[in-house]
Amino acid sequence: MKAMTIAGFDPSGGAGVLNDIKTFHSLDVYGTAVITALTAQNVKRVEDILPVETEFIQKQMDLVLEEENIKYAKTGMLYSPEIIKTVARKIREYEMSLVVDPVMIAGSGGLLSQKGIAEALKKHLLPLSQLCTPNISEAEILSGLKIMDEEDAREAALKIGEICNVVVTGGHLKGSDVLFDGSVKVFQGELLESHNTHGSGCTYSAAATAYLAKGYDLEESLEKSAEFVRNSIKNGSYGTLDQFWRFKKY
Repeated sequence: MKAMTIAGFDPSGGAGVLNDIKTFHSLDVYGTAVITALTAQNVKRVEDILPVETEFIQKQMDLVLEEENIKYAKTGMLYSPEIIKTVARKIREYEMSLVVDPVMIAGSGGLLSQKGIAEALKKHLLPLSQLCTPNISEAEILSGLKIMDEEDAREAALKIGEICNVVVTGGHLKGSDVLFDGSVKVFQGELLESHNTHGSGCTYSAAATAYLAKGYDLEESLEKSAEFVRNSIKNGSYGTLDQFWRFKKY
């Protein structure tokens, strides 16, 4: 089984394509990666971003898919409306099933996108996606609604759900995830007290992509992904491949 991540490069290894590849690998999915931007960052701050030219992003996708039959992909940091349009065009061309992690702000607070990113996502990429996985902050931007509690998250999910299936992830909502896939479903979770959460959104969306690629349905994929992330946070498994392998059974 194979999957592709289309995202930024985090040299700390905690987020972006390095995190996605580790997650794919731990779930027995062969991962390929298309890099959209280089970043200078660590788990506490983002210092600088160097976006990749759209022509080169396109070339990366074309050359990988020339040889590999990959039907499932996920996006992370796309940075600009121009990059979003390029990726959307390629997703249509190769008829790929897509999970969108609408990365806009790093967990450390640093901006990871240009202005207009939310509108570009809603116009060009979300209509092509099988699932969108925003956290609370991202769901607020995409929906235009303030989210203070679970009921607000339901309303935001309904709003974003006018475009595609969406799960508003609960890392900032007492651990519960709110899914809209034609109807609203709430997955009760637990809020973990930990500083070991850098890249957890990448892990969740990558795990969901891997489980979908392996043939699980949407709800089961999300349940398994949430469990995988909880165990990773509890056991401090971000950043080292050997620790990820400890949770291969999930």
